[in-house]
Amino acid sequence: MSGSGRHDGRGRLGTTLSNLAVAVGCVLFLGGFAWGAVVYKPYTVPTDSMTPTVNAGDRVLAERITGDDVRRGDVVVFTDSAWGDVPMVKRVVGVGGDKVACCDKEGRLTLNGKPIEEPYLRADGASPFASLGGGSTASVQKFTADVPKGQLFLLGDERSTSMDSRVHLEDPGQGSVPRSAVQARVDAIAWPMNGMIGRPDAFAALPGGVSSEGPLPLQVGVLVVGVVLIVGGAAYGPLAARSARRGGQGSNGQRAAAGVR
Repeated sequence: MSGSGRHDGRGRLGTTLSNLAVAVGCVLFLGGFAWGAVVYKPYTVPTDSMTPTVNAGDRVLAERITGDDVRRGDVVVFTDSAWGDVPMVKRVVGVGGDKVACCDKEGRLTLNGKPIEEPYLRADGASPFASLGGGSTASVQKFTADVPKGQLFLLGDERSTSMDSRVHLEDPGQGSVPRSAVQARVDAIAWPMNGMIGRPDAFAALPGGVSSEGPLPLQVGVLVVGVVLIVGGAAYGPLAARSARRGGQGSNGQRAAAGVR
Protein backbone atom coordinates (compact mmCIF):
# COMPACT_ATOMS: atom_id res chain seq x y z
CA MET A 1 0.00 0.00 0.00
CA SER A 2 1.28 3.47 -0.88
CA GLY A 3 1.94 6.11 1.78
CA SER A 4 -1.03 8.10 0.53
CA GLY A 5 -3.29 5.08 0.93
CA ARG A 6 -2.08 4.46 4.44
CA HIS A 7 -2.76 8.06 5.43
CA ASP A 8 -6.18 8.01 3.75
CA GLY A 9 -7.00 4.85 5.71
CA ARG A 10 -5.83 6.49 8.92
CA GLY A 11 -8.04 9.49 8.20
CA ARG A 12 -11.08 7.30 7.56
CA LEU A 13 -10.40 5.38 10.80
CA GLY A 14 -10.19 8.66 12.72
CA THR A 15 -13.47 9.82 11.22
CA THR A 16 -15.13 6.50 12.07
CA LEU A 17 -13.90 6.62 15.66
CA SER A 18 -15.02 10.23 15.96
CA ASN A 19 -18.52 9.43 14.70
CA LEU A 20 -18.74 6.40 16.98
CA ALA A 21 -17.71 8.44 20.04
CA VAL A 22 -20.28 11.13 19.25
CA ALA A 23 -23.01 8.53 18.68
CA VAL A 24 -22.26 6.70 21.95
CA GLY A 25 -22.04 10.04 23.76
CA CYS A 26 -25.45 11.08 22.45
CA VAL A 27 -26.97 7.78 23.55
CA LEU A 28 -25.49 8.14 27.05
CA PHE A 29 -26.46 11.80 27.39
CA LEU A 30 -30.03 11.40 26.15
CA GLY A 31 -30.46 8.10 28.00
CA GLY A 32 -29.15 9.57 31.26
CA PHE A 33 -31.38 12.62 30.87
CA ALA A 34 -34.45 10.46 30.17
CA TRP A 35 -33.58 8.16 33.10
CA GLY A 36 -33.33 11.15 35.42
CA ALA A 37 -36.64 12.57 34.19
CA VAL A 38 -38.39 9.28 34.91
CA VAL A 39 -36.88 8.78 38.39
CA TYR A 40 -36.73 12.37 39.66
CA LYS A 41 -39.11 15.30 39.83
CA PRO A 42 -38.03 18.91 40.49
CA TYR A 43 -39.66 20.97 43.23
CA THR A 44 -39.19 24.53 44.41
CA VAL A 45 -39.29 24.86 48.20
CA PRO A 46 -41.43 27.94 48.99
CA THR A 47 -40.68 28.41 52.72
CA ASP A 48 -37.76 28.35 55.14
CA SER A 49 -39.22 25.50 57.23
CA MET A 50 -36.35 23.18 56.20
CA THR A 51 -33.53 25.68 56.80
CA PRO A 52 -30.57 25.17 56.98
CA THR A 53 -30.86 21.91 55.01
CA VAL A 54 -33.01 23.45 52.27
CA ASN A 55 -33.59 27.18 52.01
CA ALA A 56 -36.62 29.01 50.71
CA GLY A 57 -36.49 29.21 46.91
CA ASP A 58 -34.12 26.27 46.52
CA ARG A 59 -34.77 23.96 43.57
CA VAL A 60 -34.56 20.33 44.70
CA LEU A 61 -34.61 16.97 42.95
CA ALA A 62 -36.87 14.42 44.58
CA GLU A 63 -36.86 10.73 43.74
CA ARG A 64 -40.29 9.34 42.98
CA ILE A 65 -40.98 6.67 45.61
CA THR A 66 -43.89 5.10 47.45
CA GLY A 67 -44.50 5.50 51.15
CA ASP A 68 -43.27 1.95 51.75
CA ASP A 69 -39.74 3.09 50.83
CA VAL A 70 -39.62 5.87 53.42
CA ARG A 71 -37.22 5.57 56.37
CA ARG A 72 -36.55 7.75 59.40
CA GLY A 73 -34.41 10.75 58.52
CA ASP A 74 -35.72 11.06 54.96
CA VAL A 75 -36.73 14.49 53.68
CA VAL A 76 -39.95 13.84 51.79
CA VAL A 77 -42.49 15.61 49.62
CA PHE A 78 -46.06 14.78 50.60
CA THR A 79 -49.61 16.03 50.23
CA ASP A 80 -52.25 15.64 52.93
CA SER A 81 -55.67 17.25 53.09
CA ALA A 82 -55.30 18.02 56.80
CA TRP A 83 -52.19 20.06 55.99
CA GLY A 84 -53.79 22.14 53.24
CA ASP A 85 -53.71 19.64 50.37
CA VAL A 86 -50.58 21.21 48.82
CA PRO A 87 -47.11 19.61 48.40
CA MET A 88 -44.99 20.08 51.53
CA VAL A 89 -41.37 19.22 52.37
CA LYS A 90 -40.55 17.87 55.84
CA ARG A 91 -38.23 15.37 57.54
CA VAL A 92 -39.50 12.02 58.79
CA VAL A 93 -38.51 11.59 62.45
CA GLY A 94 -40.89 8.79 63.41
CA VAL A 95 -42.68 5.85 61.78
CA GLY A 96 -45.55 3.62 62.83
CA GLY A 97 -45.05 2.24 66.36
CA ASP A 98 -42.61 4.98 67.43
CA LYS A 99 -43.07 7.26 70.42
CA VAL A 100 -41.70 10.70 69.56
CA ALA A 101 -41.13 13.18 72.36
CA CYS A 102 -39.33 16.40 73.10
CA CYS A 103 -37.32 17.28 74.86
CA ASP A 104 -34.85 15.53 77.19
CA LYS A 105 -32.70 17.41 79.71
CA GLU A 106 -30.26 18.37 76.96
CA GLY A 107 -32.97 19.65 74.66
CA ARG A 108 -32.87 16.66 72.31
CA LEU A 109 -35.66 14.87 70.50
CA THR A 110 -36.24 11.35 71.83
CA LEU A 111 -37.44 8.34 69.89
CA ASN A 112 -38.77 5.44 71.91
CA GLY A 113 -37.01 6.94 74.91
CA LYS A 114 -33.61 7.29 73.21
CA PRO A 115 -32.15 10.73 72.45
CA ILE A 116 -31.53 11.57 68.80
CA GLU A 117 -28.65 13.75 67.66
CA GLU A 118 -29.83 16.03 64.86
CA PRO A 119 -26.82 17.64 63.15
CA TYR A 120 -29.07 19.08 60.45
CA LEU A 121 -30.51 21.59 62.94
CA ARG A 122 -28.90 24.97 63.45
CA ALA A 123 -25.56 24.89 65.24
CA ASP A 124 -25.19 26.18 68.81
CA GLY A 125 -25.19 29.95 68.88
CA ALA A 126 -27.27 30.18 65.71
CA SER A 127 -30.33 28.53 67.17
CA PRO A 128 -33.61 30.44 67.05
CA PHE A 129 -34.18 29.16 70.61
CA ALA A 130 -30.93 30.58 71.99
CA SER A 131 -32.70 33.67 73.32
CA LEU A 132 -35.10 31.38 75.19
CA GLY A 133 -32.24 29.62 76.91
CA GLY A 134 -32.68 26.48 74.84
CA GLY A 135 -29.39 26.49 72.93
CA SER A 136 -29.92 24.10 70.04
CA THR A 137 -33.15 22.74 71.52
CA ALA A 138 -34.94 20.40 69.14
CA SER A 139 -38.26 22.12 69.79
CA VAL A 140 -39.39 25.04 71.93
CA GLN A 141 -42.74 23.27 72.13
CA LYS A 142 -42.74 20.18 74.35
CA PHE A 143 -44.78 17.29 72.99
CA THR A 144 -45.31 13.55 72.96
CA ALA A 145 -46.85 11.56 70.12
CA ASP A 146 -47.48 7.87 69.51
CA VAL A 147 -47.26 7.25 65.76
CA PRO A 148 -49.96 4.86 64.50
CA LYS A 149 -49.07 1.97 62.21
CA GLY A 150 -48.71 3.02 58.58
CA GLN A 151 -48.19 6.67 59.54
CA LEU A 152 -45.24 9.09 59.58
CA PHE A 153 -44.36 11.86 62.04
CA LEU A 154 -42.75 14.83 60.29
CA LEU A 155 -40.84 17.90 61.46
CA GLY A 156 -39.15 20.78 59.67
CA ASP A 157 -35.47 21.41 60.29
CA GLU A 158 -36.23 25.03 61.16
CA ARG A 159 -38.13 24.20 64.33
CA SER A 160 -39.04 27.80 65.21
CA THR A 161 -41.17 28.44 62.10
CA SER A 162 -42.06 25.06 60.63
CA MET A 163 -45.75 24.18 60.52
CA ASP A 164 -45.38 20.44 60.98
CA SER A 165 -46.76 17.49 62.95
CA ARG A 166 -46.57 19.52 66.17
CA VAL A 167 -49.33 21.78 64.87
CA HIS A 168 -51.61 18.79 64.25
CA LEU A 169 -51.12 16.91 67.52
CA GLU A 170 -54.83 17.17 68.33
CA ASP A 171 -55.81 15.63 64.99
CA PRO A 172 -56.45 11.89 64.60
CA GLY A 173 -53.07 10.19 64.39
CA GLN A 174 -51.47 12.84 66.66
CA GLY A 175 -50.06 14.89 63.82
CA SER A 176 -48.87 12.00 61.67
CA VAL A 177 -49.68 11.49 57.98
CA PRO A 178 -50.23 8.23 56.11
CA ARG A 179 -47.33 6.75 54.18
CA SER A 180 -49.51 6.89 51.07
CA ALA A 181 -49.33 10.70 51.21
CA VAL A 182 -45.63 10.63 50.27
CA GLN A 183 -44.87 11.45 46.64
CA ALA A 184 -41.08 11.65 46.60
CA ARG A 185 -37.87 11.75 48.67
CA VAL A 186 -35.57 14.77 48.32
CA ASP A 187 -32.10 13.60 47.27
CA ALA A 188 -30.30 16.77 46.20
CA ILE A 189 -30.43 20.53 45.94
CA ALA A 190 -30.13 21.30 42.24
CA TRP A 191 -30.08 25.09 42.54
CA PRO A 192 -28.04 26.48 44.05
CA MET A 193 -25.88 23.42 43.46
CA ASN A 194 -25.41 22.36 47.09
CA GLY A 195 -25.21 18.66 46.29
CA MET A 196 -26.72 15.57 47.84
CA ILE A 197 -28.72 15.52 51.06
CA GLY A 198 -27.17 12.93 53.36
CA ARG A 199 -28.89 10.32 55.47
CA PRO A 200 -28.62 11.09 59.22
CA ASP A 201 -26.43 8.64 61.12
CA ALA A 202 -28.61 9.00 64.22
CA PHE A 203 -31.35 6.87 62.62
CA ALA A 204 -29.06 4.25 61.08
CA ALA A 205 -28.96 2.01 64.18
CA LEU A 206 -32.75 1.93 64.57
CA PRO A 207 -34.92 -0.85 63.12
CA GLY A 208 -35.24 -0.37 59.37
CA GLY A 209 -32.11 1.78 59.23
CA VAL A 210 -31.91 4.65 56.76
CA SER A 211 -32.75 4.70 53.08
CA SER A 212 -30.06 4.04 50.49
CA GLU A 213 -28.79 6.80 48.25
CA GLY A 214 -30.74 7.31 45.05
CA PRO A 215 -29.32 6.81 41.54
CA LEU A 216 -28.66 10.52 40.97
CA PRO A 217 -24.83 10.32 41.24
CA LEU A 218 -24.79 7.52 38.66
CA GLN A 219 -27.11 9.46 36.38
CA VAL A 220 -24.90 12.54 36.61
CA GLY A 221 -21.89 10.36 35.83
CA VAL A 222 -23.60 8.99 32.71
CA LEU A 223 -24.40 12.52 31.56
CA VAL A 224 -20.81 13.68 32.12
CA VAL A 225 -19.38 10.72 30.20
CA GLY A 226 -21.82 11.42 27.38
CA VAL A 227 -20.78 15.06 27.16
CA VAL A 228 -17.08 14.13 27.21
CA LEU A 229 -17.57 11.63 24.37
CA ILE A 230 -19.58 14.10 22.29
CA VAL A 231 -17.09 16.94 22.70
CA GLY A 232 -14.03 14.69 22.42
CA GLY A 233 -15.37 12.83 19.40
CA ALA A 234 -16.38 16.02 17.62
CA ALA A 235 -12.91 17.46 18.20
CA TYR A 236 -11.01 14.26 17.31
CA GLY A 237 -12.49 13.82 13.82
CA PRO A 238 -11.13 17.06 12.29
CA LEU A 239 -7.80 16.63 14.09
CA ALA A 240 -7.39 13.09 12.75
CA ALA A 241 -8.29 14.19 9.21
CA ARG A 242 -5.86 17.11 9.36
CA SER A 243 -3.10 14.85 10.67
CA ALA A 244 -3.74 12.39 7.84
CA ARG A 245 -3.61 15.16 5.22
CA ARG A 246 -0.36 16.48 6.60
CA GLY A 247 1.08 12.97 6.67
CA GLY A 248 0.04 12.43 3.07
CA GLN A 249 1.53 15.73 1.96
CA GLY A 250 4.79 14.88 3.73
CA SER A 251 5.02 11.48 2.02
CA ASN A 252 4.32 13.00 -1.39
CA GLY A 253 7.05 15.57 -0.83
CA GLN A 254 9.54 12.89 0.22
CA ARG A 255 8.77 10.81 -2.87
CA ALA A 256 9.13 13.85 -5.13
CA ALA A 257 12.44 14.73 -3.55
CA ALA A 258 13.67 11.18 -3.91
CA GLY A 259 12.92 11.27 -7.68
CA VAL A 260 15.20 14.31 -8.26
CA ARG A 261 18.88 13.51 -9.01
